[in-house]
Amino acid sequence: MEINKVEKPVGHLNRAIYRLAHKKIALICICLILVIYLAGIFAPWIAPYDYNEQDYTAIRQGPSWEHWAGTDLKGRDVFSRVLWGIQNTVVITFITMITGGLFIGVTFGLIAGYFGGKVDSIIMRVGEVFASFPDILLVILLAATLRMRVLDWVRFIEDNTFLDGLVKSGIADYLIVSIALVSFTWIGMARLVRAQVFILKDAQFIESAKSSGSSMARILFVHLLPNVISPIVVTVSMGMGALIGTEIILSWLGLGIQPPRPSLGTMLLEAGSISALRVVPWMLIAPGIVAWTLVLSWNLLGDSLSDVLNPRTQ
Repeated sequence: MEINKVEKPVGHLNRAIYRLAHKKIALICICLILVIYLAGIFAPWIAPYDYNEQDYTAIRQGPSWEHWAGTDLKGRDVFSRVLWGIQNTVVITFITMITGGLFIGVTFGLIAGYFGGKVDSIIMRVGEVFASFPDILLVILLAATLRMRVLDWVRFIEDNTFLDGLVKSGIADYLIVSIALVSFTWIGMARLVRAQVFILKDAQFIESAKSSGSSMARILFVHLLPNVISPIVVTVSMGMGALIGTEIILSWLGLGIQPPRPSLGTMLLEAGSISALRVVPWMLIAPGIVAWTLVLSWNLLGDSLSDVLNPRTQ
């Protein structure tokens, strides 16, 4: 009697998906990330209260059916503010990763690795200048330095165009934090892609592409880029956890999203004093759990992706 065996899928991507689907920790992390991100994206529709709405009859009220995570020192619903804070974190981290990690980092890495020589030296020396500063110190310096200049620029646009309410919308905060985070996000990605391209640029399929008259852009983005996707995916997953943590620290220091718009960092700051912990400990629980879950989930997912996409473990 023959026993039907499940055949393993053929192809690198199919094998990776198959192996990832059998990692329980990875699946749990993906579910947690999706739930939290969707909650933040749809915060305007699912939050029971506006993030700045005050209920003077429920100041410092503990968790209840009306306020699931309690209220803060001003009578604002903590659960609603956490949802809006997640939204700010999602927007900032995605903007930073797409522009800094993927667009700038990957492009510079492809160019440096493919051309080498002076082009490689210039890109890498610029990266080393940024890398010579501790990441968090560089981000803090840039955020503090850029704040007034970006605000003046946004006010100028608002005063001289039909775009009213730009300052109130918080776009200046998004720009300040995103620019500060991009400053260190691209360096690691550029180095990673550069190292992979150095190995691949003399391969037979690249020589064939050159012989067939393929343009430089086609060689970089059609032939080389798909072959470095695996380490890019792992780096993005690992980097998202670091970005979220850094964005929360900036807000905690008062250099990120500014009140009255909520952020996980400012909520942790408001709840972090000894007096607040004694009187309203629930103010720390909801934002603390969300921040911890996001950072941990991205890091664990990155570890799982590293195992799945590493050819030595297949």
